[in-house]
Amino acid sequence: MNQKVVIIAEAGVNHNGDFDRAIQLIDAAAQAGADYVKFQTFKAENIVNPNAIKAEYQIQNMADEEDTTQFSMLKKLEMQDDWYPHLIARCTEKEIKFLSTGFDIQSIDFLEGIEIPFYKIPSGEITNKPYLQNVARKGKEIILSTGMANLQEIKEAIEVIEAEGIARERIIVLHCNTEYPTPMKDVNLLAMNHISNELGLRVGYSDHTLGIEVPIAAVALGACVIEKHFTLDRTLPGPDHAASLEPNELIAMVKGIRNIELAISGSGVKEPSHSEKKNIDIARKSLHLKKDLKKEHILKGDDLIALRPGDGITPMQIDNIIGKKLLVDLPKGHKIQMNDLV
Repeated sequence: MNQKVVIIAEAGVNHNGDFDRAIQLIDAAAQAGADYVKFQTFKAENIVNPNAIKAEYQIQNMADEEDTTQFSMLKKLEMQDDWYPHLIARCTEKEIKFLSTGFDIQSIDFLEGIEIPFYKIPSGEITNKPYLQNVARKGKEIILSTGMANLQEIKEAIEVIEAEGIARERIIVLHCNTEYPTPMKDVNLLAMNHISNELGLRVGYSDHTLGIEVPIAAVALGACVIEKHFTLDRTLPGPDHAASLEPNELIAMVKGIRNIELAISGSGVKEPSHSEKKNIDIARKSLHLKKDLKKEHILKGDDLIALRPGDGITPMQIDNIIGKKLLVDLPKGHKIQMNDLV
């Protein structure tokens, strides 16, 4: 991965099982300037017991549906295998990279067949050792989401991945909160840096808050990857639409991140920038005379005033000017020069 902040536009399951909507999501992510558009790859029977109930946020976001099982929900949200070549081709056409998260071992093996650039491990799999081993054995870079996890669980997952031969410099850990939407009071954004400090790993942030402020703030704090859900329309039925950005908001987030990225890219040394040097003389002041004064006059403090421009004697030198004698008559408003004085 390159040095700029990697922005992953998470389409997830917001296609609602509709191929045309998946294409439109790719177009929206590309228009926003995201680096990757990411979907989710799974077969419902491989990831959930048929009787497992939905999460509270899923029930709330899909209140019109009578069935409360995860299985029935997820079955409608599967991507068909024959979608992938077309989605990848669309990404190539729109100059955005395709990515998908596999939620089970079979899906990881399927994704390996289409040669995705790296693997994104979702928060729910951080305690799934066989899954983690399977991903690591593919030998690619890994991004690990950590929603619902504590530091010890993250350490244990990293140990599993490392044991399969993935070096630490090839792992990025995303701080995350798995509540849709995440209340601001629960973001705990500084935990991202806590992970970095404790584990010595690169970190990023996967965001489920409403709005764009938190991911932009995460970049200012040092995130190297940002992942954010987006949708074509937040009012669409489905588990994740309500906590997703709409296209115009995604555009604004990407722009904000790129601006912050530039803003923190300097040397860190406090010195005048190239663009502001031209304003130094304009904005600063130099010593001028407050009144007409005659030759031989001994300058006192109340003879002087600091006025723009600042291309004369700096007011910081006023103590060195007081007590000097004028060589010639000078008018009110005259900008003092050293050759006026003795």
